[in-house]
Amino acid sequence: MSTAILGTAPSARPRRGRVWLSRHRGLLIALAVFAALFATVDAITPGPFSYFELSFMSSGGATLALAAMGQTVVVLTGGFDLSAGAVVALVNVVLAGFMGPDLASQVLLGVAALGIGAAVGAVNGFFVAVVRLQPIVVTLSTMFIVQGITLLIMDKPGGMIAPEFSAVLAGDAIPGVLPSAIVVLLAAAAFWLLLKNSRFGVGLYAVGSDEDAARAAGVPTRKVEFLAYVVAGLFYGAAGAFVSAQTGSADPLVGRPLLLQIFAAVVLGGTLLGGGRGGAIGSIVGAYTLMIVVNILLVLNVSAYYSSVAEGAILILAVLGASLSRHSPLAGYLRLARLKLRARRDRTLPVAHPGAPTRFVLPHTKEPGAEVPAAGWLERHRERLRYILPAYAGFVLVLLATHLVYGNTLTNPGYFDALIVLASFLVVLALGQGAAILTGGLDLSLPWMIGLCGILVAGLVRGSDVAALWAIPLGLALGTGLGALNGAGIVLLGLPPIVMTLAMNGILQGAALVYSNGTPDGFASPAMRWFMTGRLVGVTPVIWFVVVFVAAALLLLNRTSFGRRVYAVGNSPLVAKLSGVGVGGTLIGVYALSGFCAALVGIMLAGFSGQASLGMGDEYLLPSIAVVVVGGTLITGGRGHYLGMLGGVLLLTALSTLLAGTTLPSAVRDIIYGLVVLGAVLALRERRT
Repeated sequence: MSTAILGTAPSARPRRGRVWLSRHRGLLIALAVFAALFATVDAITPGPFSYFELSFMSSGGATLALAAMGQTVVVLTGGFDLSAGAVVALVNVVLAGFMGPDLASQVLLGVAALGIGAAVGAVNGFFVAVVRLQPIVVTLSTMFIVQGITLLIMDKPGGMIAPEFSAVLAGDAIPGVLPSAIVVLLAAAAFWLLLKNSRFGVGLYAVGSDEDAARAAGVPTRKVEFLAYVVAGLFYGAAGAFVSAQTGSADPLVGRPLLLQIFAAVVLGGTLLGGGRGGAIGSIVGAYTLMIVVNILLVLNVSAYYSSVAEGAILILAVLGASLSRHSPLAGYLRLARLKLRARRDRTLPVAHPGAPTRFVLPHTKEPGAEVPAAGWLERHRERLRYILPAYAGFVLVLLATHLVYGNTLTNPGYFDALIVLASFLVVLALGQGAAILTGGLDLSLPWMIGLCGILVAGLVRGSDVAALWAIPLGLALGTGLGALNGAGIVLLGLPPIVMTLAMNGILQGAALVYSNGTPDGFASPAMRWFMTGRLVGVTPVIWFVVVFVAAALLLLNRTSFGRRVYAVGNSPLVAKLSGVGVGGTLIGVYALSGFCAALVGIMLAGFSGQASLGMGDEYLLPSIAVVVVGGTLITGGRGHYLGMLGGVLLLTALSTLLAGTTLPSAVRDIIYGLVVLGAVLALRERRT
């Protein structure tokens, strides 16, 4: 009988099966990995798996699972949300700080938790979808703004959650049978499945796969992107409510370690960074897979300091698994290398004819015999000055405000000496972070690159100038090498810069904790202290270093082939590659430079304070980005000047100095920095296409 009469050809069924397997491959792999790790834990743990372990495990991973589900919604559109952990912490302190014992208060604040998350998501969505700013810079700004608000509400652990609220979310739905955490996750999964099968869900995958094609097909792409951030905020609010119920109190820093874990869970769950493939169910599996890995380390008596190392390594390895496909950058480099070797062996490698040199004529260059009208210096640099001068104008205004508030600052040499000393750290960081941003990337590994290198050098020096002679070069070499690893991961493995550097930051944090055993005990040598706090020809020695460093930075970015390649890659990596620019080598060099600058700042901070401390680089991440953006550099790369970055350094340092003399809490600085970055990007009209 004809297959047309029967309806469906027999070969169609296997084809449908292959399509289903391909579509759900990430989730199936995540489930297989989870099952294997669960079996491993069960094998090395004495006694059978009990209800207590089920309850402990389900509650322990629910917060991460809910937050990862929210991040997944954003990642599916091709975006990133760096504010996730900050929103969880904000909800946590609001609930613990304002919840009363009555039922009405608990219900109201439970709804408020979702509302807070949705509100922050709406702010993110507005700037990303409507104003068309880059998700990275928007969510990074809101992360610091929300962190500042959180610390204003509660600057240390405290507060209390009503026991009834905790029992509903983190207790037993059916005592001895079903933990409430599983019910919460089932409800969240059901909500996700409803969204996924709606028009909004179809739009999520369409926007993430190809936004232009989705728009041409009639998908309201801006509405989808906006709602994606709102829905993500709802999940973050739910995660904040759950962690509040689980702990029974608040910790304003509870969200800081979550960001790395969230991205690791999303990738482990099979969601493709860049959008278009994956799902929130897989992120639940990824969250519990990550938790099991940490539990295995604990069962094996491995120090808890290794947990962030494991999380960072897992994130890199999970993305590496995807990059081993035949279309990955690494596979492409290997194929190209094989083709070159074969061409050399067969003597078919093309060689440029020495008698036919190629000449490229750039726009506005003078052809022989052509008359080009002369242009004045101002006319030639008008566009560049447009983006550089606002930072210096703001710096002058802050100086005047400081003079009006405190008096005699403009005529006090000591004020400017202290200002430049405090600015010296950002002067150095601006070169590395600025070069990364000029290529269209970002370096989120700076905090613990600074911390690890500073701790290592101080630990080796231990007050000896002789030891400093070899310890300082060693620290600088370490930072340069670790930065080059960042670049190699981005180039060879095809990892997004934000993912590679975020993972590296977690790895370096664990390395610093392991090396120092949680308590750094080294201290700077007299020469290191003199360099940052002594006197040389009437000023602090580091000021003379800043002058030399600025001159070298200007020379590097504007007068060398490396600097020209940085701008070329930032304008268009594809065009740069077709023009013969070594894009991969340039990116590795840029991140090696950023690592060198971070290591140098770590050493300078150790000399300034006399010793190194854990987390001493945390407060420099947002400022290092802020000074670059405020100085007129496009966050998407290709446009910017180190003189503008220097203006941003002076402006933000002077502003920080002005605020330090007031009674405003230190948390206000994070809020102001976040607003300054967002305002600068908005004012310069840096848009997404």
